[in-house]
Amino acid sequence: MSNDRLAGGAADAGADAPEGRPADGPEPGKRSSAAEMLAAAVRAVESGERSAASFFTEPKRPAPARPARPVPQRTPAPGPGQRPAPDPALTGDVRQVLAAGGAPEQLAGQVVETLGEQAATALREDPWRLLAVPGVRPDQADGFARALLGAECTPGDERRAQALTGWLLERAALAGHTVLESSALLAELGRRSVPDPDEALHGAIAEGAVLVFREGPEGEEEQEAEGEAAEDASVRLLLGLDRYAMAEESLADGLTRLAGTFEADQELDWEGAAAAAPSPSAAELIRAVAASGLVTHSGGEAARAEPAALVAAARALGLRACAAAHTEDGRRRLVELGETEAVTLAGLLSDREGPGRDEDGAWALDLLAVLDAPQVDVETAALLVESLADGARLVLSGDPGVLWSAGPGRVFADVVAARICPAVVSRTPDPGPIGELVSGIGIGELQQVEAPGKEVVIVPVRDAGEAVHRTVQLVADSVPRAIGVPAEHTQVVTPGHGGAVGTRALNAALKERLNPGPGRFGGFDPGDRVAYVPAPGRMVQGTVVSADAEGLRLDCAGAAVVVPPGRVAEEVRHGWAVTAHQAVGARWPAVVVVLPGDAAQTLTRAWVYTAFGRAERHLSVVHGVDQALPRAVAEVPAKERSTRLASLLQAQAQGAAEE
Repeated sequence: MSNDRLAGGAADAGADAPEGRPADGPEPGKRSSAAEMLAAAVRAVESGERSAASFFTEPKRPAPARPARPVPQRTPAPGPGQRPAPDPALTGDVRQVLAAGGAPEQLAGQVVETLGEQAATALREDPWRLLAVPGVRPDQADGFARALLGAECTPGDERRAQALTGWLLERAALAGHTVLESSALLAELGRRSVPDPDEALHGAIAEGAVLVFREGPEGEEEQEAEGEAAEDASVRLLLGLDRYAMAEESLADGLTRLAGTFEADQELDWEGAAAAAPSPSAAELIRAVAASGLVTHSGGEAARAEPAALVAAARALGLRACAAAHTEDGRRRLVELGETEAVTLAGLLSDREGPGRDEDGAWALDLLAVLDAPQVDVETAALLVESLADGARLVLSGDPGVLWSAGPGRVFADVVAARICPAVVSRTPDPGPIGELVSGIGIGELQQVEAPGKEVVIVPVRDAGEAVHRTVQLVADSVPRAIGVPAEHTQVVTPGHGGAVGTRALNAALKERLNPGPGRFGGFDPGDRVAYVPAPGRMVQGTVVSADAEGLRLDCAGAAVVVPPGRVAEEVRHGWAVTAHQAVGARWPAVVVVLPGDAAQTLTRAWVYTAFGRAERHLSVVHGVDQALPRAVAEVPAKERSTRLASLLQAQAQGAAEE
């Protein structure tokens, strides 16, 4: 096994693009226009991981409504096996409509989930509503409409334009945007053969399908009246779906409410708690929380001890305090730090974990520390904040260098950028060669690190075949023998699902070596390592136990999970190899990062930082792109996202100051 140390000119590149998420981004050092950002998102969805013939396999994104405070009404992300099957009577009617339009009848369940009980009637009246179903492309919806409408089907049909507008904004949301500039949307509508994009967009706005906002040069923003145009060229017209607009506005209102209703606890000895803190950064965090209802906290893996210390100190002062992590693995790491009552964010929101709610529907909490905050999307954050009572304290803690949330928004970055609350930056470095390497990547430097214990190893490869071969060799032989970490504790991280060195190819090779079998349970065998995704952006690793009529039975960290047969293809993959987006929020004793040459153009600093930072004791880098890695670390920051949260927070803070 090669033991070359990682230098600035050695390593490889890749870009993480989970299905439905774009893999392409701006050229190094170049800012993308709004139109380019949207076009990149659309291209990735249309030509990315899935076959054009795979009409109904794109993952579904839930579309619940925004709750009203104080009792959230939105149904939180379901737990394992909790998602009910659609009513057979409803799906039967939908199957007939789908068959008449030449669409796969297997779509019926998803159509009912998306369009509701009147799905069959809705499709008959407006065939393009099929485009709202995840996985359906415009050309497929057009074909469906032609089959149902015949000669009445035209490219300029206003129903088509409205459906395309919503589809484009949903594609943008998959790339993380909550809003888009009008120019980007108009350009894409024109490319989709809409005869008059301006008229089509005005129609979508008039129907309430799209909301429009104006953002001035200083970030001030207001919702624009129907038909109103921006007279000042410096004013940006932003367009968004109601779902994400309401979530951002609700979140901004909630964060402002927490900050505004906070009252300092003069009788509590916060200074004594700070003096007893285990580190200077933990003491700084405790003092900040003593004086504010909203605080951000930034730091790496070692800094997780600081919010854990804060929660312990708050409990010692008699406050009801809780720490919530984004993943089960993140919760486990908090428990190892002594925070035995830590919960997962999904468990807290679903009331399966945590303190429960009071009579007003708010959590019975005085302080909530949310770790892995950069992975929290805007809808989840809005639900979270609406569940906190007036006067409660909220700490958003996380590593700003990692990949952002799988869902739309950039909540943590926007709150920090708005500068409306204290921002504590940890001074506690991550230890060891891996910590030193990752810290350097975070500031744009790919450093050479001393790794006397083979903590960091580079394995050069020339092509995709060799990359797959060396990855399997590392997991099955070299890392267990040289490092002492068994294969079941070694995780492979690669840029995307497709391609010659994507998760599919690597998982097939790893299964053949580590757990060969015929795949008699829909491609899975007992003992297979799997990645279970019960909700977008939340991966749980597990092992296949068995399968029966009820579904695929998994063991996920000791918890028994049954995935219904109809959801296995959507929610379960083999999990020896995952993408960096799937891996964020978790860590393993050993990690093998595979950087294939065909991903060099899409590599970003955030991807490298995230992938390398998943390793606790050992990091192997299967390297194949020469200078692409140091160039990406130095020159390619995180892909931009268009959001409104920062400007909303700043406007509210300014309004409060003027009152």
